[in-house]
Amino acid sequence: MRPDDVEHAEAVSAEAFLDLERRLARPGDPEPRRRSPARAAQWRTRTEHFLATGADGCWVAERAGTMLGFATSYRRETTWILATYAVRPGLQGAGIGTALLDAALTHSRGCLHGLFAASDDPRALRRYRLTGFDLHPQFHLGGELDRSAIPPLDHVREGTVGDTELMDSLDRRTRGAAHGEDHTVLRSMFDLLVCDHTTGSGYVYHEGGQPMLLAASNRRTATRLLWAALALVPPGTSVEIAHVTAANQWALDVAVAGRLSISTAGHLAVRGLQPPAPYIPHGTFL
Repeated sequence: MRPDDVEHAEAVSAEAFLDLERRLARPGDPEPRRRSPARAAQWRTRTEHFLATGADGCWVAERAGTMLGFATSYRRETTWILATYAVRPGLQGAGIGTALLDAALTHSRGCLHGLFAASDDPRALRRYRLTGFDLHPQFHLGGELDRSAIPPLDHVREGTVGDTELMDSLDRRTRGAAHGEDHTVLRSMFDLLVCDHTTGSGYVYHEGGQPMLLAASNRRTATRLLWAALALVPPGTSVEIAHVTAANQWALDVAVAGRLSISTAGHLAVRGLQPPAPYIPHGTFL
């Protein structure tokens, strides 16, 4: 992949994931929508970051100058992460996705761990399993929060760049590798809350209170941080919490207390480690 491929890759991604959502939609699900211009801009920023910090893990497939698909991956310390990959609708099953995934996997050589967020696409799940990844179903928590359930919150403050070392330490403890330079992009996109207390430490990136990435040293601190973020969601706004694995039952307890719905959506694919906990990954930065 080259820098001038990023805009085309975003268009392929938006088209492919909209098609996937339509194919996997269940009765009663809202009509899938193409990502907003703001989300598209975030997507391009993330991909430019991955390309700048690990071009060897980013690949495109093209024919006659037309992009057919792409894959972006990156390494952080001893962990390889597949950020995303997609093939144009109508071209799946022709071997393009397998070739792209194989190319990205060359970037994982020497890494002790691997992980990424996977959809419910049966063909893709089969491919991931064949490449040696364990698949762990994820929960989606959503709905309007019962604000009367928000507990008293203390020892939580706004985070700063000075918290990066603490956050990297928590990343290594929970998922096996620090986010490192990714924190710069995460801070530019989201707000940050931090807890650094004798009883435990942790952090949560959030967008208007919607949790985007959370790591903590223990479940009690993770619970406190999740509630602290949710308390910032404007009343009447629906909450969305994705990528919660069964290893993080504490998050399900928050959902039950706050009267949020619990459903399954997607999988966490891991190799060489167990699903991180206490931890809620971002879908791309994980």
